[in-house]
Amino acid sequence: MDYNASPSERAVRAGDLDRRHVGQSVSFQPNDFTVVFGTIAGIARTEALVYLSLAGVSGGTHLKDEYDLTIDHEVYLQLDPLSSAEKGFAEAAKAVKEKLDEFGRNIRDRDQKESE
Repeated sequence: MDYNASPSERAVRAGDLDRRHVGQSVSFQPNDFTVVFGTIAGIARTEALVYLSLAGVSGGTHLKDEYDLTIDHEVYLQLDPLSSAEKGFAEAAKAVKEKLDEFGRNIRDRDQKESE
């Protein structure tokens, strides 16, 4: 099985996870046969491994709620809708400003040609 992130997720190395990520939804493939979806309840780290404790995963006979991942193992976090929206608004504002600047240049050029 080869799990690829959905468009609403971004890849992060397990070694880059820290306390800011506790409470976020995560998905990853710990082995060739399993894909895990859950909420990060806790993170512990050594030099070589990251230990993830997940909420909302355990309870079944085959489901674990703790995983050991190498620091370079990719996990996928849900994109933050607020920061995504903020980025979209910033890009839209930049495009509007560029158009307004272009209109201003065109008007100045036109007025300059008329005065010659």
